[in-house]
Amino acid sequence: MKTKKIDLDVDYIGGQGSLTDAEEKALSEFFRQSKKTSNRAGNKRTTQVKRPNVTA
Repeated sequence: MKTKKIDLDVDYIGGQGSLTDAEEKALSEFFRQSKKTSNRAGNKRTTQVKRPNVTA
């Protein structure tokens, strides 16, 4: 059985016009928020427990 392949014209996906000011602000805000949440997850470090020096 032959599979069907859909050819996409990738030059025109999403339209040909530029973004509006509101769209640019919305995208920049989205990326800013995603960077903040990804930084929080990446900054979690395990703290090492300092053990006292015990001489017997």
